[in-house]
Amino acid sequence: MFSSVRLVVLVILCLQNTIYTLCRRFSLGVLNEQYNKYEVLLVAEGIKIVFAMCMIWNIPGYEKNFLSKMSAMAAKSWKMCVLAGLYGAMNILSFIALRNIGAGMFTIFAQLKILSTASFSAIILQRHYSMAKWRALISLIFGVLLFSEPIWGTDSGPKHESANTLLGTICVMIEVTLSGFASIYFEKVIKSDTEQYGIWERNFQLAFWSFPLYVGFIFFGPGADPSNIGAGWSAMAFSLSALGASGGLLVALSIKYGDSVLKTLATTSAIILSAICDHIWLGGPLTLVMCIAAAQVIISIGNYAFDATPAHSTIKEVTVEKKKFVEKV
Repeated sequence: MFSSVRLVVLVILCLQNTIYTLCRRFSLGVLNEQYNKYEVLLVAEGIKIVFAMCMIWNIPGYEKNFLSKMSAMAAKSWKMCVLAGLYGAMNILSFIALRNIGAGMFTIFAQLKILSTASFSAIILQRHYSMAKWRALISLIFGVLLFSEPIWGTDSGPKHESANTLLGTICVMIEVTLSGFASIYFEKVIKSDTEQYGIWERNFQLAFWSFPLYVGFIFFGPGADPSNIGAGWSAMAFSLSALGASGGLLVALSIKYGDSVLKTLATTSAIILSAICDHIWLGGPLTLVMCIAAAQVIISIGNYAFDATPAHSTIKEVTVEKKKFVEKV
């Protein structure tokens, strides 16, 4: 039952990421809509707060003194405050990186999130991955890099004379590292929660801190213009907010029923699916090299997901097992 739920959540997360990518591509690339991305993210956090509160209301025991219990929960949300701060730092670092390096180089470095997530999972959560799984992850990275081949030569240089390639590279590498750490941190909080907060309560706490963070970006962030708030909004912009909110909720569910690495695999597979749909409906590129890379990505995900090889035992464990075997003989 648990495996079935995990599979359903990961498939839905993959589809959500695909639809979200296509809608952004249609909104910004075809309709050429102009709106503040932080306003879209702010509305998404508002939707998550409202949805999480509705789900919490249905939890037995919350219907009495609901507001006081929500206030107490918000007061104990410092763990999610840390996570919201990490996401905010990642947004700032991404902006600085894209000002100093091109989109092609940024995309290449961004694929290392897969490896950083697995590495932090091994370090923080003490998970042991077999060599077959590590090979599958590395193969997946190269597959995604190869799949992004059409943008390697586009927009790859500095955008202005003051651009600093070294600074941009350092920022994107820090952002990649923080992304892996944030995923594992969230998983650790959800799965080793001593305060007995459920998934909807943690989502409320995260949105509670993310909301003022995006307000700060709107008023004080790069290129902020308070007099232009609400400009360029459309039905598509609101749809992106709703899709973004659903993505945040699905990520939390995928971590609860799976793990951060599987969540990353689901979002990575969405890159392939969205590119194929983009080619069919929006005329995006789809070359022979991309098709080969897509096959490599699919094979790599299958190798990781269905690998049953146990992780290598430590020297101490091997010695103990040998000693037991000798004693039996």
